[in-house]
Amino acid sequence: MKTLLVIDSSARTRRSTTRALTRRFADAWKARFGEAAVIHRDLGAHPPQPVNDAWIAAAFAKDGEEAPAALAESETFLTEIFRADVIVIGAPMYNFGMPASLKAYLDQIVRVGRTFDFGDTHENPYLPLIPSKPVVAITSKGSGEYEPGGAMESLNFLEPHLATVLGFIGLGDIHYAKVAREEYKDEEWKRMVAEAEITVDQLATTLAAG
Repeated sequence: MKTLLVIDSSARTRRSTTRALTRRFADAWKARFGEAAVIHRDLGAHPPQPVNDAWIAAAFAKDGEEAPAALAESETFLTEIFRADVIVIGAPMYNFGMPASLKAYLDQIVRVGRTFDFGDTHENPYLPLIPSKPVVAITSKGSGEYEPGGAMESLNFLEPHLATVLGFIGLGDIHYAKVAREEYKDEEWKRMVAEAEITVDQLATTLAAG
């Protein structure tokens, strides 16, 4: 059995395009491997704690110097990530970037000695520690102008930020399913949703078999 980790970050519990698509992926996975093969982490409904001074002290402490309680949530997230064979992330664009809940989650999982370490040269200063595994990033945006060639392409910090952080810790094998024009719900939006559904179905089949 292969395990899927689904991470939702939309604040919308209904009317969410990313949630509909992550659920579609998860349903295909369950049909093949069963309910127990899917871990669901709902950041929109249950946002992670922001990193604070106690977290930083514990993350950089030597063994025995700090109580591990400050890292309990981080350890839960990391256990899920290391257990998963495939990760699906639903990430709508909020104010040109990712939702605050997803940013807080990434802050919780980027940890020295656990998901990255320091290298020994200027050319290779950081080393990822998470074994490579496929990540499916399902994104949505209010306007289509954030896509390549669009008038606001330079303001799209969502996919670049997500790809940079995930790649930093070893999760650089990223596949995308993208929807735009959320604010218009026009024929172009419908076309993009249909294309994203096809992409999700294909990825669910391919990654389940891989």
